[in-house]
Amino acid sequence: METSLSYIDFIVIAVYVAGLMGLGFWVSFRRKESQDYFLAGKNLGWKTIGLSIFGTNISPMMLISSSGVAFAYGMVANNFEWLAWIFLVLMAMVFLPYYLSSNISTMPEFILKRFGKPSRNFLSWLIFFQITIGIGSVLYAGAILMGQILDWPLGISLLLITFISASFTITGGLEAVAITDAFQSILMIVACSILSFVGIMAVGGFEELYARVPSDHWVLFRPASDSAYPWPAIVLGYPVMAIWYWCANQTIVQRALGAKSLKEAQKGILFTSYLKILVPIIFFLPGIVCVALYPDLEDPDSAFMTMVVNHLPSGMIGLIVSVLLAALISTVNSMLNSASTIFTLDIYKNVSKTPKSQNHLQRVGQVVTGLVAFLGLFIAYGLSAVKGMNLFDLINSIFSFLSPSLAVVFLLGITWKKSSRTAAYYTLVLGNIPCIIIGVLYLAGWPSKEFWPHFLMLSFYLFAGLLLFMVFLSYWFPDKERISWPTLRETYLDSAGNSGIRNLWIGWAGLAVIMGFLYVIFN
Repeated sequence: METSLSYIDFIVIAVYVAGLMGLGFWVSFRRKESQDYFLAGKNLGWKTIGLSIFGTNISPMMLISSSGVAFAYGMVANNFEWLAWIFLVLMAMVFLPYYLSSNISTMPEFILKRFGKPSRNFLSWLIFFQITIGIGSVLYAGAILMGQILDWPLGISLLLITFISASFTITGGLEAVAITDAFQSILMIVACSILSFVGIMAVGGFEELYARVPSDHWVLFRPASDSAYPWPAIVLGYPVMAIWYWCANQTIVQRALGAKSLKEAQKGILFTSYLKILVPIIFFLPGIVCVALYPDLEDPDSAFMTMVVNHLPSGMIGLIVSVLLAALISTVNSMLNSASTIFTLDIYKNVSKTPKSQNHLQRVGQVVTGLVAFLGLFIAYGLSAVKGMNLFDLINSIFSFLSPSLAVVFLLGITWKKSSRTAAYYTLVLGNIPCIIIGVLYLAGWPSKEFWPHFLMLSFYLFAGLLLFMVFLSYWFPDKERISWPTLRETYLDSAGNSGIRNLWIGWAGLAVIMGFLYVIFN
């Protein structure tokens, strides 16, 4: 696949980069206090929150891997998107009221109030290192992609992407990140929708597309015997990853924590859930169209760029490259801001012996952002030697092994008053040992690939084991003084500005009807 960009494409890319950085720095100059830096002054509206969460969820790996897995397996992988609304409901209506009523800025701070200092300290470092490794992964995938498109060496691509992502993140904090994410989400939706439309027209319409693509590519739930994505793995394993990713992931939750009110945050999450309906059209459909047009394509992960190069005119190719940059920068700057927030508020502030001013904490956050970006460069270089499964499976298998212990601790911490501090601590510390060992062995293919069940089933088994482990320890080592933990009803009554709860539930009910209809159609 050879990509040739015209001068029009380069002009489009340059205008995009200039506009993005201008927007980011404009927002940055309006920010004044540390609270603004980490939580945008708690002034984010629902539209910005919804688009920002959507944009943070989308990375170049998502764009490329979604088309790749759709080329290989079809709609089945879209379960990762269309089932997400269930856990976004859980986030908005169950987890978030507790978070906001606790007046927290980070996930470790919530664990501090729920389970005490030892669990908070361990979780802070765990999340910080997870985010840092994630930054390196995204930088590497994005640099490889941009290097292929622009024919640049890996080093130059890495430096440019890191500089753009870190620049206004360092100066502007969460508000700059959220607003630029919203801008980029709109761009991604428009550009990828155009690509899907052009591809369908090239095939000859929807009827022709349906006729030329294998029938199993349109099915959301495959048989239990399917080697790629059996339905039990999706039904049992995906929720484990989803509870962590959508309900306890600092990068995602931080946008809601920066909301004007609980109601505003919940409306933003509902907005994100409706945007999820569009995902197969803008990210999966190009891969399915590629099956009809290029059935002999050797590398499924090249499906997206194959469609771009062969079916878009000059200028539009530049727009798609800008979309890829948008996805990359949106993900990296969100992760940089989250890593900075975790380190400053949960690690540095905790070990410092003297109280620090807000301006001092802000400067520490800015320095950490730069250092984490620099460290991400080295991680990206280290990943350049890694070979393995297709990109979509690789990303999600890594998430599936990182999430069980966190999903258990946060889920029981919210829903079960008897879960104890000792149980939470040992579930976090000891629970990650089997997850890491099994994850490494699975990815290494030892003793053989056939030995292991699907990675989503492994995630479910680990989750179930750790759930029983934490329940057992909670009864064996109960808290001497029971924590005063509010009920869900009490959190709503105590949260200002949540008078429109009925309308929110109507919105969720409407989404449930739409999703149910879609699942009937595609099964």
